[in-house]
Amino acid sequence: MSVTSATSVYYDPYDRDIYTNPYQVYQRLRDETPLYYNDQHDFYLVSRFDDVERVLADRDTFTSAQGGLIGMMNLPMPPGMFIYEDPPQHTMHRALVARVFTPKRVATIEPMIRDFCARTAESLVGRESFDFMWDFAAEIPMQVIGMLVGIPESDQTRLRDHFHSVMHAGMADPSENEALTTMAADDLFGEYIDWRAEHPSDDLMTQLLNLEFEDETGTTRRLRRDEVLIYLELLAAAGSDTTAQLISWAGKLLGENPGQRREMTEHPELIAGGIEEILRYEPPPYHFCRTAAHDVEIHGQAVPAGSAMVVLPGAANRDDRRFAEPETFDIHRQVGRIFAFGFGPHLCLGANLARLEGRIALEELLRRVPDWTVDMENAVMNPGVATRGWQSLPVVV
Repeated sequence: MSVTSATSVYYDPYDRDIYTNPYQVYQRLRDETPLYYNDQHDFYLVSRFDDVERVLADRDTFTSAQGGLIGMMNLPMPPGMFIYEDPPQHTMHRALVARVFTPKRVATIEPMIRDFCARTAESLVGRESFDFMWDFAAEIPMQVIGMLVGIPESDQTRLRDHFHSVMHAGMADPSENEALTTMAADDLFGEYIDWRAEHPSDDLMTQLLNLEFEDETGTTRRLRRDEVLIYLELLAAAGSDTTAQLISWAGKLLGENPGQRREMTEHPELIAGGIEEILRYEPPPYHFCRTAAHDVEIHGQAVPAGSAMVVLPGAANRDDRRFAEPETFDIHRQVGRIFAFGFGPHLCLGANLARLEGRIALEELLRRVPDWTVDMENAVMNPGVATRGWQSLPVVV
């Protein structure tokens, strides 16, 4: 018997009406069919907080090696795409990339992040309207990745636009998803990597090129050029999109909640907690996927080995079994654990950096532009399914 035969609840990640406003569907999924099966796309789905936590934490039962997004399951991935790997490859590759996000490394660029956010916010002063996404939110993350990695500022706009298209337009149609596995990393970064190999500097790119490590076979070696390319592609794609969506959701929610926005303006110490509530209330990732490594039982139902398992962070983050009044946006909430950056072995390495960017961006913006209203009639959501957020978010000052 189908898991969903006794209920009319329906969820399809490609349904744009659900994408636009998923929360009533999320509530029905949690309450009526905590293990859901979609026969059209052949996946199981969990939406409750405890179930999402279980799936993301247990990598022995729910593997990442067959992919992490709907429509990209079981497609070939190049070595080094560690978000779609299990140990020992995942352990090795993640440890190497983690060197990008050490507290010391992030601390060295924090003043530069603040300076860029201040200049970007200053450019909005005196304007009657602007696009919160493209004039502010999307400007910041690629600049920060560039600071870490050493990507020239002149190339950052081109890279930002490329990865926004790949992460959204390329995910809108499941028939197009295979193109995501062959992104032109060499076209994007190859020339610069070759140049940096001949002109070393104090940046991550130079460190990656010169790093010696022991791989999963016990061999001591340096990264191959193709591995460096994949690392850079992954950092640029994930880092630019998720953080931009976080900042744009801040624009949307604070535009709709002027009282809480004024509190944050008058008391900047509230901004860090406000960022956590934004991440809970409207998390940028729309879904994560895993694959059942063996037969498993969830809510009394059998999930066969090899089945795709979808988890919904946005549903879990509003589960009333975990959060009081979860549909209320409240910057004073003690949020605790959420799934905006995943959880467990694949917790996003850049989570703390994204939070830092979001906090600094709001601090600098609210000092200069403390009031705005979102023009929802002309706002446009992204077309993809990897993350959920804004293609365009016009605001009136």
